Amino acid sequence: MAEGEEVENKQVILNHCVRGSPKESDMEIRTARTKLKLPGGSSGAILVKNLYLSCEPYTYVTNGMSKMEGKIEGVNLESFNPGYPIVGYGVAEVLDSSHPNFKKGDLVWGITTWEEYSIITSTEGLFKIQHTDVPLSYYTGILGMPGMTAYAGFFEVCSPKKGERVFISAASGAVGQLVGQFAKLFGCYVVGSAGSKEKVDLLKNKLGFDEAFNYKEEADLNVALERYFPDGIDIYFENVGGKMLDAVLLNMTVHSRIAACGMISQYNLEHPEGIHNLLCLLTKRIRMEGFLVFDYYHLYPKFLEMIIPQIKEGKITYVEDIAEGLENGPSALIRLFSGRNIGKQLVAVSRG
Repeated sequence: MAEGEEVENKQVILNHCVRGSPKESDMEIRTARTKLKLPGGSSGAILVKNLYLSCEPYTYVTNGMSKMEGKIEGVNLESFNPGYPIVGYGVAEVLDSSHPNFKKGDLVWGITTWEEYSIITSTEGLFKIQHTDVPLSYYTGILGMPGMTAYAGFFEVCSPKKGERVFISAASGAVGQLVGQFAKLFGCYVVGSAGSKEKVDLLKNKLGFDEAFNYKEEADLNVALERYFPDGIDIYFENVGGKMLDAVLLNMTVHSRIAACGMISQYNLEHPEGIHNLLCLLTKRIRMEGFLVFDYYHLYPKFLEMIIPQIKEGKITYVEDIAEGLENGPSALIRLFSGRNIGKQLVAVSRG
């Protein structure tokens, strides 16, 4: 395509602020037109062609959140407006730039919009891709925000020790599958929970977890945890919240740690579930800490030094669930909330 040519630009639009469980009808596909050149007078902006878009529970929660309902410190909710393309993480190629740090042809990952072509005016959340000898889709997952989340949550928040017992909920997801493998490589005993036999088999047979169980088949989560952790849990990587967190608290050891990464079971409830076993935080001297990956991006170079060799040497496996085409973006995003995805859910908009 010629520079400056006007082309069709398919977009995924957020229809309204979402309450309750998300539905595909909360979004719609529209086609606009855009020029493959930045408008005159643009300064510090880039025009990109989106290649891959990342599906995260975070994407839907923040895009659907009314500004009156709540605030995530450090996240600009002004960007998430009904009637406009959804905002989220992605991998893109720079087509035009008025920013001194980016040039035509650069590959980047970071915050973009759910459309074929985006103009990005705030580039603070963008990272230039240096390693292209791995799949570009990995920058939506293992080499992007989920990878950094797993790294920061496990190593920085949990401060693991070799031989400790680690439990991960939603363990087959984009973050959980990495936390489990980091913990195994570090020398820990690792158990994960997931919502289907297929996911449990994946954890045990492909991702190297010591044990895994289907929480949907457990009548009593406390009994299940006692079965896999007769001596208690030293580290819990929290992705679920609700009843799982309540059961975990009863099974934590003295001076154990909980990294609160997500609570997907609570995101779409009109009335979030209460937690009844918080007294365990006191009696067992448990340290429970919530964290956001944004606070740890300064460690990204250090993370790459660790993870790139592990990928190339086959020490880390990463499972992706790729939906083809932007038109399938809404259904791919909704799959996260019903647990139908296997591994990291993403959308391939264009493969180059």
